[in-house]
Amino acid sequence: MATLSQWVAGSRPRTLPASLVPVVVGTGVAAGEGQAVWWRALLAGFVALVLQIGVNYSNDYSDGVRGTDEDRVGPLRLVGSKAAPPKQVLGAALGSFLAAAVAGLVLAAVTTWWLLLIGAFAILAAWFYTGGGNPYGYRALGEVSVFVFFGLVAVVGTVYVQVEAVPWIAWAAAVPIGLLACGLLVANNLRDIPTDRESGKRTLAVLLGDPWTRILYAACTALPFMFVLAMAAPRPWVLITLLAAPLSLPPTQKVLGGATGADLVPVLGETGRLQIAYGVLLAVGLAL
Repeated sequence: MATLSQWVAGSRPRTLPASLVPVVVGTGVAAGEGQAVWWRALLAGFVALVLQIGVNYSNDYSDGVRGTDEDRVGPLRLVGSKAAPPKQVLGAALGSFLAAAVAGLVLAAVTTWWLLLIGAFAILAAWFYTGGGNPYGYRALGEVSVFVFFGLVAVVGTVYVQVEAVPWIAWAAAVPIGLLACGLLVANNLRDIPTDRESGKRTLAVLLGDPWTRILYAACTALPFMFVLAMAAPRPWVLITLLAAPLSLPPTQKVLGGATGADLVPVLGETGRLQIAYGVLLAVGLAL
């Protein structure tokens, strides 16, 4: 029986900023439009958070039963380490998805029922990332899914449930947030290239190889600041987001410096902190 601390570790808390930052940024856009609705923003944040936790438990379960998590460096895998039986981890994943669905139903009821379709796609994407007979996470499509759901859908969706419209700035803000979320996954998959290659898990990192994956990570952490400069003409306050730029240096230096294995584990936390700082500052700039 896994302990509470093991369940928390299994939820992979370092990845959770990827779920909340888009909601913060979307709320910043809504505030800038003068139409922020805080209870809807909080409910959107809850949906995003429990959906991310569900993704993490789902991946733990699916990779664990396939045997691809038995010899990995990094956060605790509940199934792979045999800390918890697969059925319990599967139950935690399904319970998280159910909680997200219920909260999403409330948001759909007060806005538009089309949100149910988007929510259903999000849950299916979460499960089939590593679940099912032909998981797309094993087919180098993980980064595409992260960019779409933790960038475009999360930011634009948060704006829509509050403003009930989608201004152009919502799309402009969603792209860099999606890139930073991809940075987390790229760093994770860079670390796991040796074991993923052995187990037949063909992530984008495995296909690109070590050198190009490192360049991809650097692009994911640098390009968001280029988008800030592009948004500054109509929204000059977004330039305060550049204050987060120094936080991109330590993880990028580690990655481009050739860190491998356990030396890449801190990169996840540093990327998460960069994502939080960037998102909060961008949200403030958009609100102003």
